[in-house]
Amino acid sequence: MPVVTLTVRKPKSAAFNSTVLDAVHAALVSSGVPATDKFQRVFELDAEDFRFDSSYPDLASARTDNFVLIEILWSVGRSVKVKRKLLEELMASLSRQGLDTEQVMVCFKETSWENWAFGGGRVIHA
Repeated sequence: MPVVTLTVRKPKSAAFNSTVLDAVHAALVSSGVPATDKFQRVFELDAEDFRFDSSYPDLASARTDNFVLIEILWSVGRSVKVKRKLLEELMASLSRQGLDTEQVMVCFKETSWENWAFGGGRVIHA
């Protein structure tokens, strides 16, 4: 059950946010996540509440107000190969949609299976 968090600077349109979230979900599904397994949230923050380095570490072009931070929280166990394939598919999809992929940062966060309670407080993988 990945939880996807999209953080952007205000203002962004609903269409922009949906484009990014749909691309992330498609890449997750391609990596083996069930299509119905969709948990997404968007944080739109003022510039003073979303600060970032414009060039770290070695970008081809500087980050702008269109910078997108995508955090994917999911269970441990995916290989580097799976993550790289997901990133390739995601960047290709975003690029096709006209987004500059130099403006996109992805952070994978992994947690063990026993840290998920999907409903009712039931830990089903413990």
